[in-house]
Amino acid sequence: MQNTGISANDALKKLKSGNEAYIKANCNNADISEGIREKVCKEGQSPYAVIVSCADSRVIPENIFMTGIGELFVIRVAGNVIDNHQLGSIEYATSHLGSNLVVVLGHTHCGAVGAAISHHSEGYIKSITDEIGIAIGDEKDDYKACCLNVNRSVSVIEEKLGIKRDGDGGLKAVGAIYHLEDGKVEFL
Repeated sequence: MQNTGISANDALKKLKSGNEAYIKANCNNADISEGIREKVCKEGQSPYAVIVSCADSRVIPENIFMTGIGELFVIRVAGNVIDNHQLGSIEYATSHLGSNLVVVLGHTHCGAVGAAISHHSEGYIKSITDEIGIAIGDEKDDYKACCLNVNRSVSVIEEKLGIKRDGDGGLKAVGAIYHLEDGKVEFL
């Protein structure tokens, strides 16, 4: 297994610092240059964190954390739910690319969470809202439901991939909520 050389705690500090810069910024000045594209093409990727986020077009992890090419391994799915596809992607990023931090990033005003609260889903979307429904139970408050959904996804990742919560030096999974209103990320 490759290791990025960045601990989970240091990766979390980088994300928090990046989010603070994002809140104050008008544009993302992270490295997306030809040089970095050539470098990651030749040398491969070594993202310091895995972000499992909602597919909502207003939630862009690379911008929210002010990162450039090759810094984050982003997995996007409506409602930031976890199934075998997401678990396989997380497993790849942690075991083959050396990422030590997995962040499940939910957000306020999430349409998938709202649909799960109101029980108005049909078609393939229902598989997502049913999963969210397991997490939120009878919760009707949007923010609380988002937090419950994120926490459940973190628990599934920890359980299925054998991550221990008290592990300081190794792999770590944490939850977070992105506030659409002001751009802040609240780590749970």
